[in-house]
Amino acid sequence: MFTPPWLTYLIAVLHVRIDRARTAPSRGASAVEWVIITAIIAGVALGLATLIKTLVTQKQGELQSNFGGGGGGDS
Repeated sequence: MFTPPWLTYLIAVLHVRIDRARTAPSRGASAVEWVIITAIIAGVALGLATLIKTLVTQKQGELQSNFGGGGGGDS
């Protein structure tokens, strides 16, 4: 299965942040807060990307049906 590069990068960043949170005893709480904030932001971004993709796909379908499916040049 194909994994988008941005998702692989996001997972790697989260793993690094979690590892830092576990290994830095004096900054652990702060690091965990940053991990949670990052995860929330990533979740919102993923949700927005999905919403935008859905809306664009719907509009594409509407345009194709309004213009007879596209194709062009068939006179």
